[in-house]
Amino acid sequence: MPGQDSETIFTKIIQGEIPCQKVFENEHILAFLDIAPLAEGHTLVVPKCQVERLEDLPPETAAEVARQLGPIARRILAATGAEGYNILQNNGKVAGQEIPHVHFHIIPRRPGDGLGYRWNARPADPQALADLAQRIRAATD
Repeated sequence: MPGQDSETIFTKIIQGEIPCQKVFENEHILAFLDIAPLAEGHTLVVPKCQVERLEDLPPETAAEVARQLGPIARRILAATGAEGYNILQNNGKVAGQEIPHVHFHIIPRRPGDGLGYRWNARPADPQALADLAQRIRAATD
């Protein structure tokens, strides 16, 4: 699978070579506080297998990440008093992925926190959407 050639900083954290502030761990994932947080409680949820992109994550690991994101987020909200959170996950450099190891950011949010994102949505042509949907259905993985 792509991204498994050399160890990432996350692999070193998982192996205990680099310390972290752990908030959750099981056989499939490790969750720890980000050392450069966007907000108090900013947590990284990292699969223990080193895979660069989400689509390459083994299904059982992906399922475990999905099972644990909500409970971890609830604990973060309870501990920080934040009102909401974003979950961010990037795939590929063009999408902002800096470390070639799948990881999810849980970023607690408060009113007026100054964090944000650009969502430059624009109307799409219905026929173009239909054509694209057909191409996606026909694509193989």
